[in-house]
Amino acid sequence: MDEMEEELKCPVCGSFFREPIILPCSHNICLACARNILVQTPDAESPQSSRASGSGVSDYDYLDLDKMSLYSEADSGYGSYGGFVSAPTTPCQKSPNGVRVFPPSVPQPPPQQHLLPQPGSLPPIPRNSCITCPQCHRSLILDDRGLRGFPKNRVLEGVVDRYQQSKAAALKCQLCEKSPKEATVMCEQCDVFYCDPCRLRCHPPRGPLAKHRLVPPAQGRISRRASPRKISTCTEHELENLSMYCVQCKMPVCYQCLEEGKHGTHEVKALGAMWKLHKGQLSQALNGLSDRATEAKEFLVQLRNMVQHIQENGVEFEACLVAQCDALIDALNRRKAQLLARVNKEHEHKLKVVRDQISHCTVKLRQTTGLMEYCLEVIKENDPSGFLQISDALIRRVLMTEGQWGKGTLTPRMTSDFDLTLDSGPLLQTIHQLDFVQMKVPAAPILQLEECCTQNNSATLSWKQPPLSTIAVDGYILELDDGNMGPFREVYVGTETICTVDGLHFNSTYKSRVKAFNASGVGQYSKTLIMQTSEIAWFTFDPASAHPDIILSNDNLTVSCNSYDDRVVMGNSAFSRGIHYWEMTIDRYDNHPDPAFGIARADVLKDVMLGKDDKAWAMTDGGIGKGATIGVLLDFSRGILIFLINDEQQGPVAFESLEGVYYPALSLNRNVQVTLHTGLPIPDFYTPGEVDPNGSVC
Repeated sequence: MDEMEEELKCPVCGSFFREPIILPCSHNICLACARNILVQTPDAESPQSSRASGSGVSDYDYLDLDKMSLYSEADSGYGSYGGFVSAPTTPCQKSPNGVRVFPPSVPQPPPQQHLLPQPGSLPPIPRNSCITCPQCHRSLILDDRGLRGFPKNRVLEGVVDRYQQSKAAALKCQLCEKSPKEATVMCEQCDVFYCDPCRLRCHPPRGPLAKHRLVPPAQGRISRRASPRKISTCTEHELENLSMYCVQCKMPVCYQCLEEGKHGTHEVKALGAMWKLHKGQLSQALNGLSDRATEAKEFLVQLRNMVQHIQENGVEFEACLVAQCDALIDALNRRKAQLLARVNKEHEHKLKVVRDQISHCTVKLRQTTGLMEYCLEVIKENDPSGFLQISDALIRRVLMTEGQWGKGTLTPRMTSDFDLTLDSGPLLQTIHQLDFVQMKVPAAPILQLEECCTQNNSATLSWKQPPLSTIAVDGYILELDDGNMGPFREVYVGTETICTVDGLHFNSTYKSRVKAFNASGVGQYSKTLIMQTSEIAWFTFDPASAHPDIILSNDNLTVSCNSYDDRVVMGNSAFSRGIHYWEMTIDRYDNHPDPAFGIARADVLKDVMLGKDDKAWAMTDGGIGKGATIGVLLDFSRGILIFLINDEQQGPVAFESLEGVYYPALSLNRNVQVTLHTGLPIPDFYTPGEVDPNGSVC
């Protein structure tokens, strides 16, 4: 019952209702709080025609009263009003729903008037008073009866009393603004529960308040419970009990209201009967609301389970993401080690080449230096003959050694720079582009039954993705069976969510389903939808397949021709299953035009008489004239074709062993005009059965 507590609290004071009254807008308010929010208006703004009270005001009357309101519905508070008539009777200044009660602008009354007086001892309501509902902000000017003109909500008062009596927890202070503390005393005169801080602040034991009797909360609850229940009386006639119910005004009335008041001409019913009727209506309405509440509870359980699943899936997904990133880091570290190995190899190679060149140059330089020193010492000798003996050889050695230091010898064989450049750009770009991709297949689409339908031998299907599905969809695949409980086949593949399939069999039951696909694969099928095509065929002549000389009118139901040669026109529906019957009437018949009626394949010749090739089966002129009616009966269950003229069968079965797809067809020239009639029932004489050896229908 804790959820009901907000329904039992006044929207002004935020406490449980005390002596609640019913405003014309059907909202409730404490009687004392109603006095708090009264506004006195100037005489010029309150004509007598706008005065009203809560008594005898129907839902319809209130709409007119609202038009006379001095304050618009946009008024969201009471601070803009001129002033309050009476002082607040409770220290609470703001209710939980945000309705603020401002202090009065009139001079403060004597201290003893701060007490909550007994009912009936309240000062009279001044003239020209206006009250505004704190919930819907609709305003109403009171009449001379003031607040007594509003009916008291005895039912709500009783519910509040029972609720407070059923509370097993400790009573709470009624004056605490935020979190009420446990009440320690109750004032029998004020009928208010106080905690110690609120009692010291709002009910000091001095002055007139010292005479009040304070009792423990439990004793105060018992005294409240023992208070006698007041009997509901009429607001118009206070000495009369409410005994009838006015159906037009939707309110209880007394007998004196029926004799003297405006309810005399209204329809009234017994109060007890209407009480039982409205209780039943409320119970019936509560059944539906209870179902919604049950669904809401189940939905909340589902949402809480989703929270748990989201948390579990989040932990699992985070672990998977960390593992994937760690794998990338490991792969990068391995590649880093490989690249470092290549750098070290290049480093060692460069050092080896340079060191080998240093060693080679060092040996060569030592040999050259030795040769130079030896030659200098030889030059110092003064023995010409001895010098000439070795000078040629020395000159050759010096020249040869000099040649060995030729071009390229003093050039480094290796540069100090490393010619390796790490191309990290693509990898960095890939890292920046690293993101989540859709790897799940789409969910099963939902067929929108309100948009799926069949017309003639066509079926229209519509579907959509589940509302909460965020998986990308690249397209859909629509499948239908063959109308004979056969296997499914694809009839549409694309991105649209609505498709019309033409050319189905008449009087056949088709099963259809659809599935979605994306780059990750194909999702689950939707629920299977069973669709029934039309039992009777409705069709017209087809201008698209007709010969150019054909003239169509009357919504393609009437055909004529502008050529003296026979020209062929076909229907726009094909038949391959079932029993079909249509008729054609002769509107004009001049000079024996010799028309032909029957059926044909799609590739029949259009510039010769129907039946002249092997693509058509027809009946030619058989004594018909203007006004004649030619009937064509095609029965695929037995593969036969029968013709009728003016409702009489023309001979035995015209054609047998018919299989495949056929179109209604007709050939005519400019001397004849024909009108087509479709959607006709099978003639009464024909009953599906066997064909006797003579070819007549049994």
